[in-house]
Amino acid sequence: MALKEFAGTLPDFAKDIRLNVGSLLNETVLNDQRKYGTLLACAHGSGYKPLVEATEAEVADKLSPEAATAARAAAAVMAMNNVYYRFTHLASNEEYSRMPAKLRMNVIGAPGIDKVDFELFSLAVSAMNGCGMCIDSHEQVLKKAGVTAEVIQTAARIASVMKAVATVHAVSA
Repeated sequence: MALKEFAGTLPDFAKDIRLNVGSLLNETVLNDQRKYGTLLACAHGSGYKPLVEATEAEVADKLSPEAATAARAAAAVMAMNNVYYRFTHLASNEEYSRMPAKLRMNVIGAPGIDKVDFELFSLAVSAMNGCGMCIDSHEQVLKKAGVTAEVIQTAARIASVMKAVATVHAVSA
């Protein structure tokens, strides 16, 4: 079952979410690698297996193996970084933010695809996970590379809809 069909299983009270999935699949602001990579990164970032499976089916013939791996890697490394950096930002003791993270995150430097696309995937997952420090960091890299606010906002829209799909489906399944 692909993503649109999966979204079609959402209850009637989530009709807006269903419609938003369709809109995102028809989105033209992002090129296909960015759109489908962001969808896949957010599905994995949601941690909801049925959504991951539907999104994997959706992107199977739309992403290169390298881009799909990078999207999964962005979700994986953000699962770690978003928790750690949100902690350093929220902790009252500022000493933590001055300490080295001592976390391996080599994939950020060598994602196997265009770094800008990987940063967009990472920003979207960071938005899902609510890490403002990571959002700011990824946005700075994207803006420096000339990425428009509309592209960044589209990635955030994908994150919001994918999070909503996972949440609603999990509680209504």
